[in-house]
Amino acid sequence: MKWILSLVAFWALTALAEEVTAPVQVKSSAHAYSGEPMSMHFQNIEMRTALQLVSEFSGINIIMSDSVTGNLSIRLKDVPWDHVLHTLLQTRGLGQQRDGNVIWVAPLAELAAREKGALETKHAIQVVEPLQTRSFALNYAKASDMLAPLLNQASGQSAAAAPRLLSQRGSAMADARTNQLFVTDIADRLEQVARLIERVDVPQRQVLIEARIVEALDNFASTLGVRLAGQSGGLNANFPAAAALGAQAAYAGFTFFNPAHSQRLGVELSALEADGMGRVVASPRLVTANQSKAIIEQGTELPYQLSGPNGSTSIAFRKANLRLEVTPHITPDGSITMYLEVHKDSVGQNTPAGFAIDTKHVSTQVRVEDGGTVMIGGIYETNDNTNRAGVPGVRDNPWLGWLFGNRANRRSKQELLIFLSPKMLEQRAFAP
Repeated sequence: MKWILSLVAFWALTALAEEVTAPVQVKSSAHAYSGEPMSMHFQNIEMRTALQLVSEFSGINIIMSDSVTGNLSIRLKDVPWDHVLHTLLQTRGLGQQRDGNVIWVAPLAELAAREKGALETKHAIQVVEPLQTRSFALNYAKASDMLAPLLNQASGQSAAAAPRLLSQRGSAMADARTNQLFVTDIADRLEQVARLIERVDVPQRQVLIEARIVEALDNFASTLGVRLAGQSGGLNANFPAAAALGAQAAYAGFTFFNPAHSQRLGVELSALEADGMGRVVASPRLVTANQSKAIIEQGTELPYQLSGPNGSTSIAFRKANLRLEVTPHITPDGSITMYLEVHKDSVGQNTPAGFAIDTKHVSTQVRVEDGGTVMIGGIYETNDNTNRAGVPGVRDNPWLGWLFGNRANRRSKQELLIFLSPKMLEQRAFAP
């Protein structure tokens, strides 16, 4: 009976031990080991002897510091030899530094002191190392633009965080006439400058941006979208705003055309002018580099008076114009992302301080196919015209004017449409 109770107690203790140890998991290292598997089973073996066995199995030369001592018991089966080495070093707080086919094994503190001493020695050599001067002829980048990363000439808060490529003894000078950069520093820093210039001094890809600024009736954009975008390949996106105080609200409207439909755009705009539905205000074309801002501006400047100290006055000007800012960015898939800023300013009512400026602004980012077109609309202008006709002198009579004259009120609503067609230009020189 006693042996039965003892057996039951043993089973209970075994189950309890399994429940306690089941949730415990050993976190594996994220390092990927690729050595040949090896097995080690030793009791109270010296650390130096275990490292020699790993060296003989792997063919890697291992140099051990005099501080590597102690014994350990180990049992490993079919474990990659580099994982075995890592495990052995962890048991005694050791570290390793590899140089080719040689591994240096020492305590972590000793390795840190060794690395610190090497850096201090390198710094001491740089202080007394003779300086060299080397010239770099730049083909595409400006030599003056290279001075900022070399000498840490950034201003503001970024100056403290910007790294200086040259040493404290190094200096650089740019010659704008020959577009050359003259750098004086130690040999190691000159090689770093050469690698930087090799990556930076490359031709930038060019983008041709053709813009068409059109004033058309308010229904022209919808009919054009039906004729072009409706044939599979166009995309419309409108974001209307609510009207306020009885005024017509502007909204952002975008229509994307693929390259095949962009070729028909010129024909549609010619038909627009022939039918009297609108007119093409401007058709500027410009070429800009990748990620370089291009500005198209058209309008007028209005003078206004400024009051200065001691009762003096001066004349200043402010613009009421149409301004288009485009910054193209060529994406890896071959499309073009454009960062757009559209300002439509017009002369408003006259005030005692001068003419008011009615402004409308659109800021957006769009991605267009190479050779495609994006149409930006939603900027409206409403004009009210009143025409009077009748017998002079009698038409103004409050009693008989309705009989001898008439008055016609006409309201026209126009929409400002901006068509942008970016296209990458082919070039012989390689550009990343």
